[in-house]
Amino acid sequence: MAAEQPPRRPLSARIFVAVAAAVALLLLGATLGLLIKVPEADRAEPRPTAVDIGFAQDMTVHHQQAVTMATLAREFGHDVAVRQLAFDIETNQRDQIGRMQGWLSLWHQPAQAVGPPMTWMSGSDGHQHHRGQAPSTPSGGLMPGMASSEELSRLQGLRGPEFDVYFLQLMLRHHEGGAPMARHGAQHAALPAVRNLATNMLGSQATESDLMRRMLGDRDATPLATG
Repeated sequence: MAAEQPPRRPLSARIFVAVAAAVALLLLGATLGLLIKVPEADRAEPRPTAVDIGFAQDMTVHHQQAVTMATLAREFGHDVAVRQLAFDIETNQRDQIGRMQGWLSLWHQPAQAVGPPMTWMSGSDGHQHHRGQAPSTPSGGLMPGMASSEELSRLQGLRGPEFDVYFLQLMLRHHEGGAPMARHGAQHAALPAVRNLATNMLGSQATESDLMRRMLGDRDATPLATG
């Protein structure tokens, strides 16, 4: 005589058990996921320091003048290569200004620094950066490489090949003057996004500076003195 088979559970009961088991597995997986992520969550995101904030504020001002000069060159540049360079500089630096101003808004910081520029660079690389003292800036509080109001007025009044040469000279000096700021931000900012942007600035502007030196050489012109 065959052994009796155990009575089968009703279909509804079997579905309930299967669903309960699936829910239990999901809960177990979620719990394990939370446990795995706990150490990562415990690592607090770095907060912006004086370097992050000062870099964004001062580099915005520095970039704004480059955008002004590049806008003039797009309109009045004599050589198509100069106009193309001006377009690239204007496009890149407008984008970077937008990112830096966005950060400052998120950090609840003013769009521009209050007080002397470049104090955020004090005391780190030994190049006129002593304790509590900002790097020296030209008269009028301009940051290194920036054109004076007289130089900008002269650029606005030039046309033809003379405009191209003077634009290249001013923009090359502008790039070279801003490089130490970008280098400091790349090395000392606390936030990875700020360091990455500063590093990208160094790379792109070094390439543009090399191009401007060649363009000046092709026009039998020399760069302006820096410092």
